[in-house]
Amino acid sequence: MARLDLARAAHDGGTAWRERARAVAWRAAPFVSVGLLIVAWEGFARSGAVTPFMLPAPSTVIDRIWSDAVAGDLWINMYQTLYRAFAGFAIAAVVGIALGFAMARSRIAHWFFDPIISVGFPMPKIAFLPIVGLWLGLFDVSKIFMVTLEAVFPVITATLVGIAAVERELLWSARNMGANEREVLRQVVLPAALPQIMTGLQVALPIALIVAVVTEMVMGGYGLGGAMMTASRFANSPGVFAGIVQIAVVGYAVVKGMAMLRRRLLLWHPEAMEPSTV
Repeated sequence: MARLDLARAAHDGGTAWRERARAVAWRAAPFVSVGLLIVAWEGFARSGAVTPFMLPAPSTVIDRIWSDAVAGDLWINMYQTLYRAFAGFAIAAVVGIALGFAMARSRIAHWFFDPIISVGFPMPKIAFLPIVGLWLGLFDVSKIFMVTLEAVFPVITATLVGIAAVERELLWSARNMGANEREVLRQVVLPAALPQIMTGLQVALPIALIVAVVTEMVMGGYGLGGAMMTASRFANSPGVFAGIVQIAVVGYAVVKGMAMLRRRLLLWHPEAMEPSTV
């Protein structure tokens, strides 16, 4: 009996270890392609087919990132970019959700704003950058304004779609149970539309980061985009590639953080019960 118990315990332990190893491997799988890309990049850069100016090796780029981090430039530039991106994103989120609710609940608001959104959404708002620079200058206000202008449209559209998708039976049931309009909005409409609103926010956040970097490239100043342009003006190829890597890492972290926030806010939603690959 003792041997049977030991064998069963060993089998259970082996099964648990294999499950943990499988879980770790599954989580590490998305990074395999990135690792292979870095290895191929290093090999091609050192093969002599291109000059170090055209394509610096990843080891050289990492050395540049490390020196920027030790000197403090990396943290200053990252802070400036994230500050502009998140400030514009926060304004876009508040304005977009409020305007989406207003358009969904008021025919007058929908009549007035719908043509503007229909024209403005597909339009590349970055075309307003020269005008915004003339009006607001080349500092944080103009950059945050451009981020807000680009990021607000996906939030408005997602809010409208989310509210339109709320089942009418839920609204009728809430009203029949004595809920007033404010309670219906807070307890029925907002939770039901929240998944779609979060999707709009997930679309708007990378846009905010992209626009923040682009405005820094055009207008100059501190920030990841501005640092890249400074390195480009001085023909500093490792500095340019270091900026690309930094932006990629920051973007990945921001998108993953938003996905984690979505799962936290939607714990009650059926999608939280489904396996996630994010």
